[in-house]
Amino acid sequence: MCLAIFICCAGLFGLTHFETLKRRREIGIRKVLGASVLRLMRLVSGDFLMLVLISVVVASPVVWYVMNNWLRDFSYRIQISWIDMAVTILAAMVITALTVGIRVGKAALQNPVDALKER
Repeated sequence: MCLAIFICCAGLFGLTHFETLKRRREIGIRKVLGASVLRLMRLVSGDFLMLVLISVVVASPVVWYVMNNWLRDFSYRIQISWIDMAVTILAAMVITALTVGIRVGKAALQNPVDALKER
């Protein structure tokens, strides 16, 4: 399970790196115009958090149904509660926020002049 989480975080980190490189000039211009690092992080992180939230909303009912059907065949049955699903959703959002926040924070702290000089 830890390996799967690590691979997902690595993919998310790569996607964030690509997105910040693509939006480097925008981040530089916003920083020159007075945007704070927290505001820039919220701007870029919001897109990723929204995508993760949509995917969790779509996948949660499917996961709950499949897991209940799979667990029904065991002699010692357990029920998946909504608390388990809520903790999983919260963990996914926190892991996404940390992974994206690291890269976006690094991009927001760079000198905006360097971003504006490049073509």
